Amino acid sequence: MDDIKIVTLAAAALLLLCQSTWLYTDSRHRSRYPWLWAIWGLIQFPMPLIFYWFIVRIKKCK
Repeated sequence: MDDIKIVTLAAAALLLLCQSTWLYTDSRHRSRYPWLWAIWGLIQFPMPLIFYWFIVRIKKCK
C-alpha cells in the first residue's frame, strides 16, 4: 500500500471512531439505545449521524 492509501484509511478509521464515540455518549445521556447507535456509527458514515439527529435530537425538542 502506498502512503496515500494508508493516510486515507487511518483518517476514515479515526472519523468512524469519533462519530461512534459521540453517538454513544449523547445517546447514553438521553437514554436512547447507546450501544445500537455506537455500533452503527462504527460501521458507516454519515447515515447514523443524520438519522440520530432526526430521530433522537429533533424528536426530543418537540
